[in-house]
Amino acid sequence: MKTAWVIEDQPALAQWLSQTLQEAFDGVRVLHAGSLQTARMLLTSRDASPDIALVDLGLPDGSGVDLIRELSVAHPACHCVVSTIYADDQHLFPALRAGAGGYLLKDQPRERIVASLRGIAAGEPPLSASIARRLLRVFGDEPASAATAPADNHLTPRERETLALIAKGYKIAEVATSLGVTHNTAHGFIKNVYRKLKIGSRAEAATEAARMGLINPHL
Repeated sequence: MKTAWVIEDQPALAQWLSQTLQEAFDGVRVLHAGSLQTARMLLTSRDASPDIALVDLGLPDGSGVDLIRELSVAHPACHCVVSTIYADDQHLFPALRAGAGGYLLKDQPRERIVASLRGIAAGEPPLSASIARRLLRVFGDEPASAATAPADNHLTPRERETLALIAKGYKIAEVATSLGVTHNTAHGFIKNVYRKLKIGSRAEAATEAARMGLINPHL
């Protein structure tokens, strides 16, 4: 890998992803774009041809899916890899149909993402574990109703509110302030949500919240 793109509007995350790419591929040149418009400008640059591109889906001026589609046409040899917090079908399948060859969740440890990226050289598509499991459920033998049925596992109204907040990225202190409860109470709500839904990450919380209609998965 000689040239890599990071398409990410959050500066801290962009830097983190750039460092991850540099750890995965020694000597790689990383170019950054924080919007769809800026990324499209890179498409017109002759010396910016990417070997790999990490693309966020929720860009401030459009969807990363559109960029993946354009990248697949302009640079068919480029490995387009989604980097996102969303593990739901509404984000996953449009990205794959547009030409994404990998789908990584940002809340994973760096070493796991580095290993996934290095697997490209061996012909292994970079997929987060939960995404791989989701694809197996959808295309495997599990009945569709079991794979797609929205289960809330008897969440209380307060726990449903908590799920929506953590899916939007709220931290414990922010959840407590929003709900008007103490830090410990908010922590208890979050713990109960994770236990009842059998989830262990913010990305999985976002997936469940989207399935239950608590947030708009397209934002």
